Amino acid sequence: MAPEARIKIFLKNSATALCAGVVVLSSFSLGAEAARRHYRSHHHHAPQLAAAPPRALPYPQLPLPFEISGAQYLPLAWADVKGWGDDDHLAAYKTFRASCKSINAQTGAPEPKALGASLSEPCRVAKLLELADDAKAKTFFEENFAPLRISRLGEPDGFVTGYYEPVLEGSRTQTDVFNVPVYRRPSNLFVRGYKQDSVSLPNKGPVYRKIGRRKLVPYYDRGEIEDGKIAGRGLEVAWLKDPTDLLFAQIQGSARIKFEDGTTLRLNYDAYNGYPYTAVGRILIERGIIPKEEMSMQKIREWMAQNPDGAKELRRQNRAYIFFREVNLSDKDEAVGAQGIPLTAGRSIAVDKSLHVYGTPFFIEGELPIDSERSKTPFHRLMIAQDTGSAIIGPARADLYFGAGQEAGRVSGRLRHPMHFVMLVPKSLDPATRAARLPIPDPRPSEKIAKLFPQTDPAKTGTPAAAPAAAQGKNETVAIAGPVPLPVPRPAIEPVPEPRRPLKNRPHRQQ
Repeated sequence: MAPEARIKIFLKNSATALCAGVVVLSSFSLGAEAARRHYRSHHHHAPQLAAAPPRALPYPQLPLPFEISGAQYLPLAWADVKGWGDDDHLAAYKTFRASCKSINAQTGAPEPKALGASLSEPCRVAKLLELADDAKAKTFFEENFAPLRISRLGEPDGFVTGYYEPVLEGSRTQTDVFNVPVYRRPSNLFVRGYKQDSVSLPNKGPVYRKIGRRKLVPYYDRGEIEDGKIAGRGLEVAWLKDPTDLLFAQIQGSARIKFEDGTTLRLNYDAYNGYPYTAVGRILIERGIIPKEEMSMQKIREWMAQNPDGAKELRRQNRAYIFFREVNLSDKDEAVGAQGIPLTAGRSIAVDKSLHVYGTPFFIEGELPIDSERSKTPFHRLMIAQDTGSAIIGPARADLYFGAGQEAGRVSGRLRHPMHFVMLVPKSLDPATRAARLPIPDPRPSEKIAKLFPQTDPAKTGTPAAAPAAAQGKNETVAIAGPVPLPVPRPAIEPVPEPRRPLKNRPHRQQ
């Protein structure tokens, strides 16, 4: 029988089965019971049929192996992780265990992120291991994690900067020398979905100023606050000498203020005013004031000190403003990160909280100017995500914490470098293992079926797909989707002119 005749018989039988097809489709959209009610309401005379068994899906509903928005990643073997064997794994293990105290105490549903609650299993193992040997610490990471090379989609490397905790001179009261206020969070600062006295507010998204009971307007920006919009309300926790000191304390997110009586006030990030962070260093580069290759925190400080008026205008380009809270820490304690635990100098990093889970280990490898501005010091270190920042955005973006004081500030201030990122993923989420369980796609249609339903090539309208298939070989078939038909344009109808009526002679009106 010719293929055309078989297709005609198929279409005839399909038309006969159209009513039954309505019931089958309904069973998918309405459910089996709803489909039976639908059938009885349209066919009262038909006998009641037994419920059809549920149709099996072509593929099992397995979770994706691993998914981080905007990221590309590649599973590695430990032997392929450059510099892995040269690190101090025991120091990294101690920092990881510090994060585990917070992870083991968590209750409730896991965060909707790639790692979710998967770190809880390695943390349960670490809780029982009081390691004091570097080799055993290295074995712990290798037995409980799988290395995954990660970067932003389309980019080969990640990017790192550095941060530290400034140590500044200050006063508890305003004087002629100390006249730059450091503010705590105002009571009229409001974020949707949070109480005004919430301990933790987001560092992204809109922030409002509440007027009365209902009216909300954007909060004051840096310029308005520097001009005194919230002054005199008892929000001042301390006073500094220089507005540049305050700016850098806000960029770092924490500060130690030493008073003349020898005491120290420890401050930590508490909230911000809702405006995105603008890097003042980038503005100086764009204006041609400081070359990109020479940019550092020290260069910015020097320029601001030499140009007070320009410094004021430059600060206001960054409309974001940070409010602080006092924390009960001694001089020996490191600053507290967003995870709620003290950071570890040289081991803690700030990451994008919208993508990553606190406690995640990242092995960062490359060269950094640690020893001097122009040095290329090899850096291969396992770091633990324990903090975040509004400027830290992306799957392979990290801020390396270097501790407190001027030397830490000098080192961190000159870091703006691409680096290799290897994310350590708990074995329960090993993407290579999970991907192996995904089924193989269905095979392509056979040559016999493909010939029954030839396709047309959109690039060559009217040319059947069998021609290029034959050109490739007898045993190969090319399936090309047919072109989408375009709507037929409306015909242009010329308007028929109406016959002109004869004009009647009318006498002209005399002027």
